[in-house]
Amino acid sequence: MSGIRYFVEVLVTCDENFTVIRDAVIDVKDGQITWVGKEKEAPTTSKKEIRINGLVMPGLINTHAHTPMTLLRGGGDGLPLMRWLTEVMWPREGLMTPSDAYWGMTLGSAEMLSSGITTTCEMYIHEEQIVEAATNAGIRIVMTPGILSVLHADSNQSAILRIDEIADFHRLYNNPEKGVTVGFGPHSAYDLGASICAEVATAARDLGALLHIHIAETANEGSELERLHEDLSTVRILGESGVFGGKVLAAHSVWLTREDLASYADYGVAVAHCPLSNMKLGSGVADIKAMRELGITVALGTDGPASNDSLDLWQEIKIAPLLSRVSSLDSTTLDAKDAICMATRDGAKALGLADVGSLEVGHWADMIRLDLEDSAFIPATKESELISSIAFAAGRRLVSDVWVKGEKVVSGHECLTVDENLARTQCKARGLRLAQESGT
Repeated sequence: MSGIRYFVEVLVTCDENFTVIRDAVIDVKDGQITWVGKEKEAPTTSKKEIRINGLVMPGLINTHAHTPMTLLRGGGDGLPLMRWLTEVMWPREGLMTPSDAYWGMTLGSAEMLSSGITTTCEMYIHEEQIVEAATNAGIRIVMTPGILSVLHADSNQSAILRIDEIADFHRLYNNPEKGVTVGFGPHSAYDLGASICAEVATAARDLGALLHIHIAETANEGSELERLHEDLSTVRILGESGVFGGKVLAAHSVWLTREDLASYADYGVAVAHCPLSNMKLGSGVADIKAMRELGITVALGTDGPASNDSLDLWQEIKIAPLLSRVSSLDSTTLDAKDAICMATRDGAKALGLADVGSLEVGHWADMIRLDLEDSAFIPATKESELISSIAFAAGRRLVSDVWVKGEKVVSGHECLTVDENLARTQCKARGLRLAQESGT
C-alpha cells in the first residue's frame, strides 16, 4: 500500500517552532509521517485520501504512571503518602497476581487511549503482563519494571537478581519499533538505599536504558537516608553515589533545593511532574518555574489511578501552569504552549524517545483529533486563543479519534482495541478481592 494522505482542518504539530497549519496535509506510510505541510504545497500522490475535520495534534505522553492500580482506585483516600502506601496500597499490591495486573493495565490503557494518551511510561511489577496488555490495546509503552525493598531487596543478592531479571527482560522485550521500550524502575532511594540505586543505574547505563525513580515526593521521606549520609540531600546522595549520568527520569521532585535543581541541570535529569497526585496526597508544589529556567526538561504524568484518581493528562495540562502561576504569583509562568509541549514534545524528550511527541517527517503517526465545533473552541478569533483553548478549555471529552503508529485505536470516542465491558467486569471483581483479602 502506498500509504494514506490526511487532509486536516487545523494541524498543531508541536514541533520546535510550535507550527500551526490550517488546511494541512499529513502523509503517512507504514505508520510513519513522510510529509507535512500546507495542502496547496503538497506533492502529488496516489495515496488513499482521508479528510479530517477538526484539530489534529500529537498524542499525549504520560511520563509517570502505575496503571494497574486501576484495581486500587479510591483506596486510602485522605491518607498522607507513607500511610497510604503502607496501610492500603502495598498490602493490596502484595496480593496482586499477574492476571490482575494484565486486566488493570487493559482497562487503564482504554482509559488513556480514549483521552488521547498514546504513550505511557509505567513503573510496576508483573512487567510481562503489562507489556502484553499494552501491546494488545495498541498503546505505546515505556516499561520500567519496579524494584521495591519489600519484594526485591531484603538482601543485596536479591536486589542483584532483580536487576539481572530486568536486564534479561530488556533484551527480550525492548523494541521501540513495535512500541515497547524497556527501562529500570527502582522505587526510590528512601526505599532501596543509595547503593542499590547505584547498581540499578549502572545496569541501565550499560544498556542505554532509562532509569525511572521517585525523588523528593514528600518533605520528610528521605530523612532517615539523609541522616545516614551526614544530612546531605537525597539528590546529592544519589549524585555522589553514581545514580545520575545516564538517562534519568525523576518523578515528582517536589522538595528540592536550588543546589538540587542545579544538580539535575548538570546531570541532565528530566522531571515527571504530577501536580494532581501531589495535590491529592498533600505532598507539595514542585518549583516548575525554577526547573525550566535552569533548562531542566519537565514533562507531565498522571501518577497512578489510585493517587490521582484518573488517567487524564488533560487535567495535568491545565493544572500544571495554574499551580505554577499561583505558587509563584506570576501569571506569565508556563503559558499554554508550554503546558501542551510538556504533554507532548517534552514528554518524548524526557523518555528518550526521538520519534514521537510532534508531528514531523520521520516521526510515528501518533495523533489525536479534537472537535473544533465544541463550545470550548468558540470563538478562538486568533491562533493564540486557539492554543489557549487547547490547554485550558478542551479536555478529554473533545478527543474523538486516536491513531498510534498510523493505526486507528479510537473512533468516535470508542476504543476499538479493548472490550471495555469485559475489562470493567474483570477489574471490579479483582479489585474487590484485593480489598477484602488484604483487610484494607
